[in-house]
Amino acid sequence: MTLPRIKVLALGGTIATRPDASGAMQMGLGADDLVAAVPVLATLAEIDAETVSRVGSHSLGFDQIHALAAKIATLQADGVIVTQGTDTLEETAFLLDLLVDRDIPVIVTAAMRNPALTSADGPGNLLAAVRVACDPWVRTHAKALGVMAVMLDEVYAAGDVLKTHPTRLNAFASPQTGPLAALVEDRVVPLALPVREAMTRARAGIGDVSSAKEQPVALLWLGLDEPGFMIEAIVGDRDQLGYRGVVLGAMGGGHVPERSAPLVTQLAERLPTVVSPRAGGGPMLRQTYGGPSSEIALRKAGLIWGGRLHPLKARVLLETCLRAGLGRDVIAEVFDAFG
Repeated sequence: MTLPRIKVLALGGTIATRPDASGAMQMGLGADDLVAAVPVLATLAEIDAETVSRVGSHSLGFDQIHALAAKIATLQADGVIVTQGTDTLEETAFLLDLLVDRDIPVIVTAAMRNPALTSADGPGNLLAAVRVACDPWVRTHAKALGVMAVMLDEVYAAGDVLKTHPTRLNAFASPQTGPLAALVEDRVVPLALPVREAMTRARAGIGDVSSAKEQPVALLWLGLDEPGFMIEAIVGDRDQLGYRGVVLGAMGGGHVPERSAPLVTQLAERLPTVVSPRAGGGPMLRQTYGGPSSEIALRKAGLIWGGRLHPLKARVLLETCLRAGLGRDVIAEVFDAFG
């Protein structure tokens, strides 16, 4: 029986740390080390491990993930697993989903507990990721599933997964949709297929961005009685402080403090500005509330509606749209697909 060929690409993160002389955890383990820690992998797949980088995911950049996506596009493999840190996993997985168009499983996994701790979860998560990549149902539906995240024996769609706790083992979830599958014993139990229309439309609208330059996007969270001084600084600077777009983590169904509404309107006149729910996801309102800081007024003023996207994912999508050179109207159409 021929085993599936699985490529493991290691980026770093907690899963790849080891203690230094002081006991502090430092980057150091490579892809071969991660695979060697799980000997049973050799019975499941033909593993080819490659260390791409050794950095925490808090220090990854858009350009690195674009290069990783280009690498994945050329691999001769039956499945690809990316290991990285958890700090930005929800963002990198979403960006890979925007950039990678393969009919093989592409999975991102990581660890919440470092290898020096009792019950470190890295080996188990890597084993689960390989099981998922080799599973017949997953391989048959790989195109429909898109990029997946596998953590603590659950499989999540890249567009929906969120890190919901900074330290616990069960830090990852898809609050809006739930998991796509679960691992029980040595089985992958299918639960759902994701709705992919929005991602399909987004990828079609974005096109090829392989040679494009980074386009910095500011992420501003709006809270109680926010005066908008940062917005004012961006609006008042002749180069908008170097930003090419802005995502606002807005209140409720798409609201901003009334005192900052005029500044938000000015911001949208200067830069593509996306409104996304600071609650973390879920389609926003479009035509319920009136007043200068409501969704009706903001949409009329040219703010782009982020739909169900978490502000972190909205920022990733806006940066990708700007790399592609899309104008404000086309960007609005891309986001509109997300509800």
